[in-house]
Amino acid sequence: MLSRVAETIYWIGRFQERAENTARLIKVNTNLTLDLPRNLMPHWEPLIVILGCEDLYNERHPEWTERRIVNFLISDESNPASILSSLAYARENARTIRDILPREGWEVFNATYNDAVEKKSESYSRAGRQKYLDEIMDNLQHITGLLAGSMNHDLAYDFLNLGRKIERADMTTRIIDVRSDFTVPEDMPELRPFEDMLWMSILKSLSAYQMYRQSMQVRINRHDVLKFLFCDHLFPRSVAYCVHNIEDNLSRMPTPRKYKCGKHIEQLHDLLDLPMGKEMDKLSLHDYIDTLQLLLANLHQDISRSYFPQLSEQTQSQSQ
Repeated sequence: MLSRVAETIYWIGRFQERAENTARLIKVNTNLTLDLPRNLMPHWEPLIVILGCEDLYNERHPEWTERRIVNFLISDESNPASILSSLAYARENARTIRDILPREGWEVFNATYNDAVEKKSESYSRAGRQKYLDEIMDNLQHITGLLAGSMNHDLAYDFLNLGRKIERADMTTRIIDVRSDFTVPEDMPELRPFEDMLWMSILKSLSAYQMYRQSMQVRINRHDVLKFLFCDHLFPRSVAYCVHNIEDNLSRMPTPRKYKCGKHIEQLHDLLDLPMGKEMDKLSLHDYIDTLQLLLANLHQDISRSYFPQLSEQTQSQSQ
C-alpha cells in the first residue's frame, strides 16, 4: 500500500471520529445547561480551550457567548476544529480514495456532509441543536457500521481503525476533562446531588450509561465513572479499550519500524494500569489526562514517521 493512501485512510478515521466526539462534547454541555440550576450553569469557554482553538476564536469573536461558541464549534468551516470542517476533511479524503473504500461508504460520507451543511441553521437554537447533533452522530455511526460490514479487513481497514481509535481515546479524555472540574461550592451542600447528574451526563454523552450500570453495578459516582471510562477493557469508548485496539492494529503493520510506537503503547498501558485512587483531586486528574494526551500525541507522531510521507502537507495541516 502506498504511504500516501495509508495516510489518507488514517485521517478519514480520525476526522470521522473527531466530528462525532465534538458533537458529543457540545451535547453534554447543552444537556447540563438544561438540567442544572442557574447558579450551577456550566460555562462554554472550556470547550474552546479543550479543543485548542482559543486563539482562532479570539481573532474572530469579541465575546464569549453560548451562541457564538456553539456556532464556531459546529458550523464555522474557517475553524479547522469545527464539526463541518471535520466532515469536509473526511469527505474530501474519502473522495480521493474511492477505489479503496466501498462505493456506499463514499456516498454516505458525501450525503452526511451535505445534510449537515443544509441543516446547520437548526443548530442555532438549543432545541434544534440536540436533534441536529443526534443526526450527525447517527450518520457517522452508520458509516462505521457500513465500513465494518462491507470493507475488507485488510491493511487499509487497519489504518482506518488505527486513526479512529487514537482520535477516540484522545477525545474521550477531552470530554472528561472539559467538565470534570465542576464542583459544588462548599457553602451550598444542598446542591451536592447535582454532581452525580454531571457524571451521568458524561456517561450518556459517550453512550456509556447502560454499560456502566452493567459493569460497575454501583450508583453513579465520580471515582467509578472515571475508572470505567479510563480503564475498562470491554467498553469500546474507554481509553484502555482503544489502546488495546491500537496495539492490535499495529501488530499487523508490515514494517519493523513500529518498535517506536510500541514504546508509547507500553507507557499508555502502564499509566492506565495504575490504581485510580478515590482521593484523586481536580489537579491530579488534569495532570493524568495531560499525560495521556501527550502519550497519544507522541504515538501519532511515531506512526506518521513510520508509515506516512514525511513532511507531507496533509500530515502538517491536519495534525494541528
